[in-house]
Amino acid sequence: MSDLAKEIIRIISDIPEGKVLTYGEVARRAGSPRSARLVSNLLHSSSDKYDLPWHRVINSQGKISLKGIAGQEQRARLEAEGIVFQNDKLDLHIYLYD
Repeated sequence: MSDLAKEIIRIISDIPEGKVLTYGEVARRAGSPRSARLVSNLLHSSSDKYDLPWHRVINSQGKISLKGIAGQEQRARLEAEGIVFQNDKLDLHIYLYD
C-alpha cells in the first residue's frame, strides 16, 4: 500500500462522530488534492478491512453520492450522529471536520 493510501486511511479514521469530510478535502489533507477518486476507491475497497467510518465522507456539495440502500444507510448513520439534512444536503459550515 502506498504512503498516500495509508495517509488517506488515517485521515478518514480520524473523522469524529458528528463531523464529515469531502472526498476532495480528504485528498487535500493527504497531500494530493487531485486524488478524490482514490479516496472513493479506498473507501469502496478498504472500509471493512480497516473499519473506516465511510459514512462520514461526502461530496463537495454536502450531499451523499451513494445511491439506493447504501445511500440510505449512509444518511441514517449520519443522522444517528446528530447531523441534520435539509433538502438532501448538510451544511458543510456546520459539520465539516476542522
